[in-house]
Amino acid sequence: MNKPMSLTAADRDFFRTVALAAFANPFSPERDQLDRRIAGETLCCPQDRLIDLVVDRVTSRLDALKRSGKADPLHYRGDDRTLLQTAFQFAIYHRYREAFDRFILEQHKAGDRPIKVPFAGEVLDQLERLGYTGPDSRRYLEIFYQIRRAFYFIDTALVGLSPSMHTLRLQLWNNVFTCDINLYDQRLWDRMEDFSTLLLGETGTGKGAAAAAIGRSGFIPFDEKSGCFRDSFTRSFVSRNLSQYPESLLESELFGHRKGAFTGAIDNYEGVFSRCSAHGSIFLDEIGDVSVPVQIKLLQVLQERTFSPVGSHDRLRFNGRVIAATNRPLHDLRREGQFRDDFYYRLCSDQIIVPPLRQRVQEEAAELPALVKNILQRMLGHECSAMAAEISDSLRNSLGPHYAWPGNVRELEQAVRRILLTRRYEGDQLVVGGGLLDLLVSGINQGNLDARQLLAGYCGLLYQRLGSYEEVARRTGLDRRTVKKYVLAPSGSAVEQD
Repeated sequence: MNKPMSLTAADRDFFRTVALAAFANPFSPERDQLDRRIAGETLCCPQDRLIDLVVDRVTSRLDALKRSGKADPLHYRGDDRTLLQTAFQFAIYHRYREAFDRFILEQHKAGDRPIKVPFAGEVLDQLERLGYTGPDSRRYLEIFYQIRRAFYFIDTALVGLSPSMHTLRLQLWNNVFTCDINLYDQRLWDRMEDFSTLLLGETGTGKGAAAAAIGRSGFIPFDEKSGCFRDSFTRSFVSRNLSQYPESLLESELFGHRKGAFTGAIDNYEGVFSRCSAHGSIFLDEIGDVSVPVQIKLLQVLQERTFSPVGSHDRLRFNGRVIAATNRPLHDLRREGQFRDDFYYRLCSDQIIVPPLRQRVQEEAAELPALVKNILQRMLGHECSAMAAEISDSLRNSLGPHYAWPGNVRELEQAVRRILLTRRYEGDQLVVGGGLLDLLVSGINQGNLDARQLLAGYCGLLYQRLGSYEEVARRTGLDRRTVKKYVLAPSGSAVEQD
């Protein structure tokens, strides 16, 4: 029997760094530091250039082992074998990175029908040469595809340069793979339906885009016989805005109904929980608007993974993930008995706050131009740098640096359209013409506000930012009832004398 090979100390240190990078969150500072260490690159350079340098260095190191006849992981034992296998996995994944991206675009065009993966056989063959069994090789192909989808959807759907957006992308990645992708790979890749997610944030911040990034990034098995993944990611994400359904129809939309269950039920109907793929996610937007009886039925889905259509005693199983979102202050709803505590705790395996646009712009001056450029590219189908700069200048000149963007990214999208149509955008007139900030600034400049008026206006502004009476009370030293009285005053009257 041949004596097992051993990596040199230098190779072992290099490949250990590669393994750390392979398992690190790609949106984290740690991954950036590891990439620079591998590439030997300390200067600031674009992310795509940096990853190319990393792949070149890893490939070069592996090629050197091949030339010396020391590249077969099966000739090593213990940590050395694991490190070498991980390095080869890293190289294979990045070798097919662009192929995966093209496949994602083609699958998106094809819609709900799974299409063949033309390079799947090559990837499986290369993995099996590393000593993996057929099932293990297939699972790594599935993980590669999931990793590439998650990166694609998180990176392209959530544009922004601000620290809060970097944090959001990092949190979304952890939501899909946990904060330890090694643990996910070994224990959790087929158990993520037990982890529900609650997205919080103001209207128009992009909670739907964040939910879609999670929902389209789930694990999807590969079928070798057909050469296709068993589901299309376009089918794996189902979104419903709960506030658009009247109470009488909401349960039917969610859980389905049987023929004759109520007047007008002329046939059986499958609700979204029945239609959702076993590998998919359901996004329940405006969860803060649903009644307590519906919360109880949704709680049963989360706890027992079963539900019954309206008018039926059958128990059907739901295997997907649940993602929920609201722009309402859940602390207040829970305190007032409008949102059940047990339902809340079942929803918030992970809780992610999507930042408002005003915060993002305050953190990073280049945030607004970057968003405008992205909006134009999606709208027109190609990059328009000069037009984006012109629109950004127009917004800056007409709105000033401290505009609150009450409609967030959704408002910005319409502002871009209005400037394309009329060359002007004057902002939300409710905010610009009669907002609390303008009223306060005007009153302070004119010197005609007393302490009570200042305090009332300040409470209103804090509530707009924090969304919680308790937090406003804590910051101002007032009791909650006084804060609520100020905040709920009619628009424009919060700074008037009581």
